[in-house]
Amino acid sequence: MIEKIETASYKSDANNSSSISLIYLFSNFLKIGSTAFGGFMALISAIENIVIDRQKLLTHEDMLDGISLASVLPGPVAANVVGYVGYRLRGGIGALITATAVLLPSFVLVVALTIAYLQAGEIPAVNKVFAGFIPAVVAIIIIAATRMSKKAIKGWREISIAAVAAILIKSIGGFYITLVVILGAGLFGWLAFRCKVAKNLAANSIELELEPLDLKKIAIPLAILGVILSLSLLPLPLGEDSLAKLFVTFSGMSLMLFGGGYVFIPMIQEVVVNNYGWVTQTEFTNAIAMGQITPGPILISAAFIGYVVKGIAGAFVSTVAIFFPPGLLMVTMSHLLERIKGSIIIQAALKGIRPAVIGMIFTAAIVVAQTSQIASIQEILVSLLIFAASLTAIWKLKLEVVLIIPLAGLVGLFLY
Repeated sequence: MIEKIETASYKSDANNSSSISLIYLFSNFLKIGSTAFGGFMALISAIENIVIDRQKLLTHEDMLDGISLASVLPGPVAANVVGYVGYRLRGGIGALITATAVLLPSFVLVVALTIAYLQAGEIPAVNKVFAGFIPAVVAIIIIAATRMSKKAIKGWREISIAAVAAILIKSIGGFYITLVVILGAGLFGWLAFRCKVAKNLAANSIELELEPLDLKKIAIPLAILGVILSLSLLPLPLGEDSLAKLFVTFSGMSLMLFGGGYVFIPMIQEVVVNNYGWVTQTEFTNAIAMGQITPGPILISAAFIGYVVKGIAGAFVSTVAIFFPPGLLMVTMSHLLERIKGSIIIQAALKGIRPAVIGMIFTAAIVVAQTSQIASIQEILVSLLIFAASLTAIWKLKLEVVLIIPLAGLVGLFLY
């Protein structure tokens, strides 16, 4: 009976979660967006802690599927996963609400820092606070990956997939390696697990059929995205400093971003510094720094550039343009994924992809840890203290991660 329930869990939760209010979604994701400092895996781990572990709204497998899909689509991975979760909980409006709530705190913070920077000429020093975030974020990511692995990793084949994925991502990295890992793990999963999946279905007398595909929900968004991309490639007579130019430029680039925010930095620099001269090289560097010290995706730096060009309106338009097109594509592909997950081939492939994603998440913990710039014995001891206390607070005391990160920052402020 357990196998039967698990195997049938491919059906979309979007239709079964109408009881989740939009206000409830907004408040929870606003809380996550206000405290998830430390990069995209910190944000994803915070969502996993609240939505899955504490509130049981989705499963760990759902989260792994969302990360897998976001990893091979253009745009910021974290924001795309947020959109996926919102879609699974309340459809398209849920995706819009969750993404808005997560991005809003970072947007406000970046605009405030931009105003202060343009007036004072420098960014406030927050190094000690953010040094305290790092060991806490590492603990959060490790716990999230461990919990996700309970169902996704059940034998030597899954362990092997996770290990190979972790080694490749850590030693080589980049979007193309990520794509190879996802596709390779899917192929291996199909070869290794398709017979087992079919036997489980037969043993429990389950006949999985593909849910009807609403072509309008696929064709219309893709047509909109096609228009956006075309506008960005055409030499339109738009004012160089106009809101329309900001939207067309950032939205077009967002659909050509593969591999995460850091891969996007050279592209955006070429366009906004060298081509259009919207900001200087120094201002661009500070914009990226602001994106790094906010709890949201690094691409929230677009708000800085938009503000310099057209004030508050420019910041808003640039932010919408950089996140909306890839978010729309993510929701569209999520709709497609939910309609084909009943396939034995897709289920078997996902059984291979999920361990690979877990290996990638463990690697993210190592990468985050390496960003720490601790030098003295005292700083090492403080980092270990924060790390151990964070593990204990989340694993044993069951505290929410949105409380852990700010507390770690305060400890860092006083002890580093």
